[in-house]
Amino acid sequence: MTITHLVTHSGGFHADELLSSVILTRLFPKAELKRTRDHKWLAPADDKIIYDVGGDYNADAQVFDHHQRPSPLREDGQPFSSFGLIWAHYGHQYLTSLDVPADNIEAIHVAFDRKFVLPIDLLDNGAMEPSVAGPLSDLTLPAFFESLKPVFDDTSPTAYDDAFFATLPIARSFVEAQIGNITAKARAKNIVMEAIAKAGASPILELPMGMPYGAALDEVGADHMLFVVNPRGEDWTLNGIKLSKDTFDQRADLPAAWAGLTDAALEDACGVKGAKFCHNALFIAVADSREAIMKMADLAVREAR
Repeated sequence: MTITHLVTHSGGFHADELLSSVILTRLFPKAELKRTRDHKWLAPADDKIIYDVGGDYNADAQVFDHHQRPSPLREDGQPFSSFGLIWAHYGHQYLTSLDVPADNIEAIHVAFDRKFVLPIDLLDNGAMEPSVAGPLSDLTLPAFFESLKPVFDDTSPTAYDDAFFATLPIARSFVEAQIGNITAKARAKNIVMEAIAKAGASPILELPMGMPYGAALDEVGADHMLFVVNPRGEDWTLNGIKLSKDTFDQRADLPAAWAGLTDAALEDACGVKGAKFCHNALFIAVADSREAIMKMADLAVREAR
């Protein structure tokens, strides 16, 4: 039967039912999203999906609540919020609707669940302290959505519904951006793997454009690689490779003598015609041609060794 209504609770809202609504409104765009606590609307029916309300988790009945006891848990014992439940049951279909390649859907479903859905689940259930979410805990996504609720003295009878529906497209942009980034990383990984194989024992990885490359380097254990070069517009860049995503420290810095120099001064320092810029922190340099950047890369490798 066609889904005609998506039903969640009225009043204040949180990230879990808001993000669940992002998923469901894309999959069922003709369905009416109704925010209510009226018991007649919370009665299961074939034409309704009920979430974050209803006092039950029953996928067959299309009811996805997590507030009841016992509450639904993941296989590892961590709690679901309504977002986790909706993602578990509708996430694959949602990714298909975004034209994610079929071969990548399962991996992206798992990656998005781990990186985006699970933290929402934990925060919503009080299973993660907001401070653990990061030093800027007031800027977590749930906190951001909280900030878009009506202020305490807004007495409009539709204030919460108005705020919810105004926040929904903002939430949608976050979800779609995350999915887009994860999908792009999957595309990039294939390209980087080919470039690593082509480079062989060389410490210089040449890519056809700027793209994420760290995961591929880690997966194949390409610890011998020190620098990455790629075109950027009319120029070419030479980049250091960070030791991990949690630090600015690199496997090797660019030569200290290049720090902060541009144009003629940099050409004099490195002896390469076409050198244009080197960052003072020695993590990126720019030249006007592939030939020039490869010469700079070779010099950087020699100094690093």
